[in-house]
Amino acid sequence: MFTTVIILISCFLFLFSCQQNIQKDNNIIHVTLWQGINPPVNRDVFNKLVDQFNQENSHIHVDSIFTGTPEEQLPKILTAVVGNAAPDILNFSPQITGQLVELGAVEPLDDWFNQSAAKSEIYPQVIEELQLDDHLWSVPLYTANLGIFYRNDLFKKAGISETPKNWQELREVAKKLTIDRNGDQRPEQYGILLPLGKQEWTVFSWFPFLLGAGGEILNNNHPNLNNPDAIQALQFWQDLIKDGSATLSPPERGYEEDAFIQGRVAMQITGPWTYIKNSNVDFGVFPIPENKVRATVIGNGNFYLMKTTPEKQKAALEFLEFVVSKQFQTEWAMGTGFLPVNIKSAQSPEYQEYLKSRPWLKVFVDQIPVAGSRPTIAGYSRISDSLGRAIEATLLGKSSPEAALKQAQERLEVIWGEK
Repeated sequence: MFTTVIILISCFLFLFSCQQNIQKDNNIIHVTLWQGINPPVNRDVFNKLVDQFNQENSHIHVDSIFTGTPEEQLPKILTAVVGNAAPDILNFSPQITGQLVELGAVEPLDDWFNQSAAKSEIYPQVIEELQLDDHLWSVPLYTANLGIFYRNDLFKKAGISETPKNWQELREVAKKLTIDRNGDQRPEQYGILLPLGKQEWTVFSWFPFLLGAGGEILNNNHPNLNNPDAIQALQFWQDLIKDGSATLSPPERGYEEDAFIQGRVAMQITGPWTYIKNSNVDFGVFPIPENKVRATVIGNGNFYLMKTTPEKQKAALEFLEFVVSKQFQTEWAMGTGFLPVNIKSAQSPEYQEYLKSRPWLKVFVDQIPVAGSRPTIAGYSRISDSLGRAIEATLLGKSSPEAALKQAQERLEVIWGEK
C-alpha cells in the first residue's frame, strides 16, 4: 500500500512537472476563471466567447470552470481564499465585494480602468455598484434591473388601457385586477405577486420601491434602516396586502413565475432573465412606477481580479478588457437576454435590430440611467438578513413597517457595536 502511494505521488509530480514545462515552452499563461453562469444555455454562450478569446490570444489560455450556484460557490470561494488557492478571475455578485476586500483577496482596478478605452463606453450606473470606498473592485459581465411584467389579456378584460406610472396608480390597477369570482373572499386572480421570505430575492425586489421613495439604508457605511423613506416603501407593500390585491409567493420562492403564467396573478416584479419570455403568455413590461423619483435596482454580474501573480494578473486584465468590449457585450447580450454594459454595444445596429423583435426588453435598457444599487460593504449580508426579516414580518401582518424596521435596526446596532 505504501509503495502504491509513493508511485502515485511520483506520477503526479512527474505530470505536474511536464505540464509546467509545456506551459513554459509554449509561453502560454493559463488563467483560471471560476464562474456560476446559469442556465446552461447562457454558460454555453459565455464559454464560446472564452474559446474565441483563447484562439485570438495564443499567449493566454483562460480556463472557464463552472463552480455551481451562488449558494454552492460561496463556501468554495472563501475556503479557496483562506487556503491561498483562489482562482485568477472570479465571477460572483457585487454584494460579496466588501468581504473579499476585507480578506485582501482582490486587486483594485482603478488604474487599469482609468487607462482603458472601455471607461467612456460603460454605463456609469453599472460601475457604481462595483465600487467601494472610492475604489473599483470588479468588472461587469452584464447588467439587468427590475421591472413589472403584466398580462395583456387580463389588463384588457379589466378595461385597463394604460400601465401605471406611479405608486397610487399601481395600487388602483392592482385592485381592478383582483377578482373573486365565487364570492368566497378568496380571489381566484390577484393584481400582483409579492415575494415572501427574508432572503436576498425579497430584499432585491423591494429595493426599487425604497429607491423610488428617495431612500437609502446606509449612512456613512452604517446601517440606517429605520428611516421615513424605508418606512414609506414598506408601508406601500403592506397597503397592497391590506387592499387584498396582492398575494404572497411561497416562502423564499418569489422568483417563481407559475402563478403569472397560469393567470392567477396579473403582474409580477422580475427582470429580463425571466422564463416568462419563453412562455405562450401575451405579456408586456412597464417600468417600476415612481413615487418621489423614477428608480429601479440594478442587478450586475461581474468579475473580480484575484491576487495571484503579476504575470497572471496582466493576462487576466487582457481578458477582462475583452469582456467589456463592444464585440463581447453585443454577442453576450443577444445570446442571453441580459443587458449590455457597453453603451456602444447597446446602440449598435445589431443590438437595435435585436430589440425590435423584443420591444419589452427596451424597458429595461431605458431604465439603466435610473437604476440604483444595493450596498457592497462587508456587513451587507447581515443588513440584508435583518431587512428581509422586517419585510417578511410586515407582509405577514406580524408587525407594522415602523416596528419591524426599528427592531431590524436595533439588531444591527448590536452587531455593529461588536465590530
